[in-house]
Amino acid sequence: MKKMLIMCGTGVATSTVVVGKVKKWLEESNLTDKVKIYQGKIAEEINRIDDYDIVISTTIVPDEHKDKVINGIALLTGMGVKEMFEKVKKEIEG
Repeated sequence: MKKMLIMCGTGVATSTVVVGKVKKWLEESNLTDKVKIYQGKIAEEINRIDDYDIVISTTIVPDEHKDKVINGIALLTGMGVKEMFEKVKKEIEG
């Protein structure tokens, strides 16, 4: 089972919205049993980023970690959602 972190600036507002949308997508894609979701704030999680298989963030991530993070802003704006979920699916199945 893959460990997925969804993080934002405070670990409360936008990450909660994204968690709900990701859970719905996982159910619709029959992937719920393949992922365990964790939620947090970037200040607490950035040093543990390697503990997770998939990281989605709605906040700015330091350059040294950008290659490990999927930008989750699409789930807030509604633009680029399909492409973002394609990246997530690739990570789940990879």
